[in-house]
Amino acid sequence: MLEALQDLVNKNTPLVARGRFFSEKFVIGVGENDWLIETQCGKIVQVGRDPRLMLSWRFSIRASVETWEAFWQPVPSPGYHDLFAMTKSGDAIIEGDIQPLMANLRYVKEVLETLRGTS
Repeated sequence: MLEALQDLVNKNTPLVARGRFFSEKFVIGVGENDWLIETQCGKIVQVGRDPRLMLSWRFSIRASVETWEAFWQPVPSPGYHDLFAMTKSGDAIIEGDIQPLMANLRYVKEVLETLRGTS
């Protein structure tokens, strides 16, 4: 499903504008698979599966396949509606340098929410 992220985000002009100061690489872990998301000025320039060793990224958000499926429902159940709700319950883990995540939290959340209802 993450293959569609680049197209969905880059077509969303208000979202790209919101992230215009965000140029980072971060990882989304879905079960055993990691996806490297590379952004440049709010646009996603690359989505790559299972990034190779020694590739740098700033932060990661990891959860089980079932947790992400619940998060990406058109209307998620309580506890799966927000990244921090998922971390509070222990269903997701945020690692790395969280400063760029926190400074661009609305943008990152909305990027991940663009996949809601697409499965």
